[in-house]
Amino acid sequence: MNLLIQGGTVIDAGGSRRADVVVRDGVIAEVGEKLTAAGATVLEADGCIVSPGFVDLHTHLREPGGEDAETIETGARAGALGGYTALVAMPNTNPPIDTAAVVEQVLRVGRAAPCDVYPSACITKARAGEELAPLGELHGLGVRIFTDDGTCVADAGLMRRALEYARALPGAVLAQHCEDPQLARGGHMNEGSMSSWLGVPGMPAEAESVVVARDIALAGLTGGRVHFLHLSTAASIELVRAAKAKGLAVTAEAAPHHFTLTDALCCGYDPLFKVNPPLRTDDDVKAVKEGLADGTIDAIATDHAPHPAQEKEKAFDEAPPGMLGLETALALTLTELVIPGLIDLPRALALLSWQPARLAGIAGHGGPIAPGRPAQLAVFDPEAVWEVDPTRLASRSRNTPYAGRKLTGKVRHTVLAGEPVVIDGQAQR
Repeated sequence: MNLLIQGGTVIDAGGSRRADVVVRDGVIAEVGEKLTAAGATVLEADGCIVSPGFVDLHTHLREPGGEDAETIETGARAGALGGYTALVAMPNTNPPIDTAAVVEQVLRVGRAAPCDVYPSACITKARAGEELAPLGELHGLGVRIFTDDGTCVADAGLMRRALEYARALPGAVLAQHCEDPQLARGGHMNEGSMSSWLGVPGMPAEAESVVVARDIALAGLTGGRVHFLHLSTAASIELVRAAKAKGLAVTAEAAPHHFTLTDALCCGYDPLFKVNPPLRTDDDVKAVKEGLADGTIDAIATDHAPHPAQEKEKAFDEAPPGMLGLETALALTLTELVIPGLIDLPRALALLSWQPARLAGIAGHGGPIAPGRPAQLAVFDPEAVWEVDPTRLASRSRNTPYAGRKLTGKVRHTVLAGEPVVIDGQAQR
């Protein structure tokens, strides 16, 4: 299929310019003003930004084993509607992604999805924290991110061995869910004045920051690469900032809910606001925003975590943690960070696209938008205002904390390998 994306402003790592984009046979053929392409499908982009497709480092697709909440197909459709062309699938599935067979299953199902799906894999077998998974074998299948996400690798000796082993695997990154299990045990929200007032057991900020400090030390000891998942506290972000200043191989991500929501929203005991790590304080939200602005945090990752309605409708202390994120991430980034002037639009797109692509070693995504490059593109209207309606989201689940909220910024078209998988906000498959 040939495409002409007409009338937009192209922004990639090289800068910003008004340009049309011609795509032929899955590859960008021309970028310039007033282009024509006989017989091509025209995607109008007046008033829109044309950027490299977004890359999510942290998506829970639930398949295999959790298909009542999400499937690779439905999650990828939500991703495409959110401007994503690549998703890194988390391994806390049932069975977990800790064997070649499960990696191959996810890859096979993902080939038909409207986003490219890249499975991550467990650091330890069954995410049990006792024995390393076969990292080398899984790396040979293309896995580059290893994580026990949902569970911290709490054993420092085991984490050290994993870092040392991963050094021999080109491009491998160990991603840590920073939560000391003893400090966080029994907690359901951030520990602080709000949890005390509500009478809900809390998880202290130190449950996160002590693991961040430990793994920064292990990165220095081993020379290994550590990526910190969904950082949520000011102390953790300051630790990463100091580690980067020393030249250590550490990176970090933040989820949109950690720069948009606080623990005060738990006051109604609504499980839609229960997430792990939990929503934190105003000071923590400010620190996350500052980390995104100054480069301490390398990527915005959704931590898209769907749950069936019957699970999220349980009592606050019984409901599972997690929120949807793929279809709202761009708009939250624009609404909360770009429009207030905390970061500019190119920085926002770096956090959503080319920086996570580089971190995950996904060469075919993240731009630049130039002739000869694969056509993985997002076209969005940065001024479109819309209201979040859970019933209109593509996910199989409905657990968004943003229901009824008006946001600015909406994806119009998404192009995957030269094929328009979203046209005028409508999924094509």
